[in-house]
Amino acid sequence: MRIVIAEDLFLLRDGLVRLAEAYGHSVVATADTGPGTLDALLRTRPDAAIVDVRLPPTFSDEGLQAALAARREVPGLPVLILSQHVEQLYARELLADGQGGVGYQLKDRVLDADQFMDALDRVATGGTALDPEVVAKLIGRPRHADPLAPLTERERSVLALMAEGLSNAAIAGQLFLSEGAISKYTTTIFAKLGLAADDDTNRRVRAVLTYLGAVAG
Repeated sequence: MRIVIAEDLFLLRDGLVRLAEAYGHSVVATADTGPGTLDALLRTRPDAAIVDVRLPPTFSDEGLQAALAARREVPGLPVLILSQHVEQLYARELLADGQGGVGYQLKDRVLDADQFMDALDRVATGGTALDPEVVAKLIGRPRHADPLAPLTERERSVLALMAEGLSNAAIAGQLFLSEGAISKYTTTIFAKLGLAADDDTNRRVRAVLTYLGAVAG
């Protein structure tokens, strides 16, 4: 996998480079500013990018804005955003184009290498990888005209875990159900959300994006 890493702290940036390379990936560019990040993303068009939200020169949301600008130029460009804290607005902006290939992870998750690289892999293949705390904060917001209204509480639980990027087997383990039961739940969820089978789209990603759009308000 060809990866771009955008992080202004040298030690963290170097650590991410070493981590990616240890897992057999190639870091094709690094950046430590917002403009540098946008240039690197458009110049290399990587298989995935790891981007810190806050980058110089103003340390506000340059990293996120660079990622969003790159995805407007290259639709679906896979981006995993790193943040020190959960910012609901940032998560909502990242998910707004509805194309998948996005992740939002808290920086302390980098301490678990396998989990972090699994999240990056899901993003690179067009999926979503949201930190559970991000999902929890989004769920805490009030919902209006809830598109998830047809779902039962159990179906919502399955979909919430799906939004975190868990496979059917992993969801089954979390909910103490069989993998077959989870497969039936996902089929029902797709039907209730009006997601017909389509060779050109991924129903799992579309269901997750519908869910995240709903819980984001």
